[in-house]
Amino acid sequence: MGGVRLKKSKKNPVKEEVEEIPEILTLDFLKRHLLGACDILRGKLDANEFRIPIISIMFLRRLNDVFVENAEKLIAEGKTKDQAYEESFRHNFFVPKEARWECLAIKQQGTRERINKICRIIEDHNPPLDGVLTSSILDDPKKYPDNKMWQLVTHFNFPPLGNKNLEKEDLFGQAYEHLLKEFADSSGKKAGEFFTPRTLVKLLVNLVKPQEGMKICDPTVGSGGMLIIARRYVEKHGGDSNNLILEGQENNFGNLAMAKMNLILHGVVDFDLQYGDSLSEPKLVDEGKLRNYDMILANYPFSQNWNEDGNAESDPHNRFDYGVAPAKKRADFAFIEHMLSTLNNNGRAAIISSQGVLFRGGSEGSIRKNMILGIPKSNLLGDVIEAVIALPKDLFYATGIPGCIMILNKNKPKTRKNKIILIHAVNDFVETKDGRIMTDEHLNKIVSTYENFETIKKYATVVTLDDMKDNNYNLWFGRYIDFIPIDEKINVEKVMEELTKLENTRSKIINQFHQNFKNEIK
Repeated sequence: MGGVRLKKSKKNPVKEEVEEIPEILTLDFLKRHLLGACDILRGKLDANEFRIPIISIMFLRRLNDVFVENAEKLIAEGKTKDQAYEESFRHNFFVPKEARWECLAIKQQGTRERINKICRIIEDHNPPLDGVLTSSILDDPKKYPDNKMWQLVTHFNFPPLGNKNLEKEDLFGQAYEHLLKEFADSSGKKAGEFFTPRTLVKLLVNLVKPQEGMKICDPTVGSGGMLIIARRYVEKHGGDSNNLILEGQENNFGNLAMAKMNLILHGVVDFDLQYGDSLSEPKLVDEGKLRNYDMILANYPFSQNWNEDGNAESDPHNRFDYGVAPAKKRADFAFIEHMLSTLNNNGRAAIISSQGVLFRGGSEGSIRKNMILGIPKSNLLGDVIEAVIALPKDLFYATGIPGCIMILNKNKPKTRKNKIILIHAVNDFVETKDGRIMTDEHLNKIVSTYENFETIKKYATVVTLDDMKDNNYNLWFGRYIDFIPIDEKINVEKVMEELTKLENTRSKIINQFHQNFKNEIK
């Protein structure tokens, strides 16, 4: 049922105002509800600190309410209360009596310690949640005092967050994605560690079009957006989104916890996300062999250090046989080679990359050449790059530099053999109050250009093996596309001022010339 509650007025924080709570919760209400939780801590902590308790408490409430709702369904089906509430195998996630919401919301004193205790209890009873809630325990009482933690608990006391309370079952997952964006917007460059702008994720997914039954992986999974949007694409196009294998790895434990929550809140209970560095310690292995996937979707961290121990050449998985990327701030090709090695024989990858991989020389130039030509003596497949798409600059949280999308394909169609399409999409954006974004119109334009695989003057070109050979296998767009340089805003007033100065100077020179000429005649 709906109702009302009091909340602090934004116009006058001293006063309180009445907020209407709908009987069935909408996405707009859930967004406001979650952002309201942020307002309780905003200003006292930075975004990377206040997201910890907000996500944890929100997740506890959601887990509790779905558990209770499922128990009530079991009672309606004829189970006893004990059976419904105490037999953990009847629930995707079991919430024991001592960890249910009423145990958290009993009193203000000791709230922080109760949150920590309940998180541990729930993880102990649910192995798939290992590390999800305790990844960032609220140990610091100065940052997370009881009175503020109590305000958060009180904020989530009402309304309940079970599925029956939502307009659509996946609504909470969408609201959580919105909350992640809010954290990203508040986190500055740090946001690049866990959040890729969703228009870019959507572009990657639309380019490679995941299908029901696929094994999909993101080896630098962040907060899990690539896997979520791939799943949503399958569902939107009539496939069974539950018939997907979704896997990933993440080097930041807090980000891994966010990714697991993200999948769970979107209704995904069967997934495999592992903790660790994909380059130095790949975890997605079976009997010592890397798992293979139909599809890789990734936005790896650009220009990282790697290979400190110098053991890449003897990698047990032979991931770097195309060549070993430089160790100092040049892990880009190491990530790309790792992803290529985990694709099955028909697999494709859509990877957001730095543009440096297109033109840098040295060992990176050799790797690029080997990916184009292959190494027959080592049975290394060539012709694995299908497309490269230049992106506008200033799209990412972590950096203002322009990136690109590289599409790898281990089984190109015959008509695309020994060819790569280069798409110069650097002008495909609009400026908004929140920064640059790519619209659906831009995404559709890029996708259709890739699918048609045809040259478009000043925008896209299909390069052949001979073209690449003539350019020493450099894939920089300027070598193949006569594009117009972008996009710096023109300050009309400044330009007119400069033109006026030039015109005045020109007039003075002409006048002086005429005067000198007259003097000579005299």
